Amino acid sequence: YVIKVIVQTIQLLYTMLKLDQPSYILLQNPPGLPSIAVAWVACLFWRSKLIIDWHNYGYTIMGLNHGRNHPLVQIAKWYEKLFGRLSDYNLCVTNAMKEDLWVNCNIRAVTLYDKPASYFKETPLELQHHLYMKLSILRKSFFRSTEPVGLNAERSAFTEVDEKNGRVIKTRGRPALLISSTSWTDYEQYINEGVKLPSLVCVITGKGPLKDYYNGLINKLHFKHIQICTPWLEAEDYPLLLGSADLGVCLHKSSSGLDLPMKVVDMFGCCLPVCAIYFECLHELVKHDENGLIFRDSNELAEQLKMLFLGFPTLEGKLHNFRKNLRASKQLRWDESWDQTVLPLFGPFRECCPCTLK
Repeated sequence: YVIKVIVQTIQLLYTMLKLDQPSYILLQNPPGLPSIAVAWVACLFWRSKLIIDWHNYGYTIMGLNHGRNHPLVQIAKWYEKLFGRLSDYNLCVTNAMKEDLWVNCNIRAVTLYDKPASYFKETPLELQHHLYMKLSILRKSFFRSTEPVGLNAERSAFTEVDEKNGRVIKTRGRPALLISSTSWTDYEQYINEGVKLPSLVCVITGKGPLKDYYNGLINKLHFKHIQICTPWLEAEDYPLLLGSADLGVCLHKSSSGLDLPMKVVDMFGCCLPVCAIYFECLHELVKHDENGLIFRDSNELAEQLKMLFLGFPTLEGKLHNFRKNLRASKQLRWDESWDQTVLPLFGPFRECCPCTLK
């Protein structure tokens, strides 16, 4: 660790000092070791202002592997508090983190909530159909299950082209499209017991070193009413998929309990209701029973899925109301939020809006 930090410090400082002199350095933390100290030294050299964007604490992430009381974790904690106080301005992602920075680190910060980019929005039906047909080339979950794969190029499991007028419509008896991952055993049991619930197509997005391991577990499951697929999506297809889904499930838990899941932010940008697992400050994003539901364990999630999908795809009920509330909220987009909260910190704008520094 020591050698790695020393090497990175030299490399980063050398690279930064070769740049043209900036007026401000905006640094996201984590990772902050050694970048906070290096950026502070560079600011001294340039007489620039340092702004730290606190998304989490690096030492809490390190603590997941080593334990909170490990000497390296305690050193990292001391380092973040010390050099964090040397910044000129600070941004953070929740009011809970803002309070924690002030109480425990004596750092004043401005809350800048993560907001979705403008391309995260509800997907028009024609684009949904195009996406489903594109995904169905490799994923049979997106084909209409009552027909052989490839028999009808104008029909997917969710949409079809009306032969009379050529318009795209949603298929009758279509499955619900759910984004994320969890255990679906309880949901399958509800259907087997006679509860009138739709079949589920569960899409697990992303990739990582454990993807093959979980694919192996998925292949051992033998559900009749649930299909799980793990497609690799092109960057432009991910927001289209979120904007086409019926429900999102978020299993994100914060190492510090003070940051919020960006995945949910993107889902809300697409007016996609969510079920999210509880942690301390999640209420700043997910309003329980207003734009989604918060659960604490798998049994509670199963009950929520049963309640939300009962009678699907009716235009009544909580799932529909959550989507209506998200549409009506007219939430700020990222660039608008940045202009309102951060831009006043820079140059002459600061004099016009000093209240943002309080």
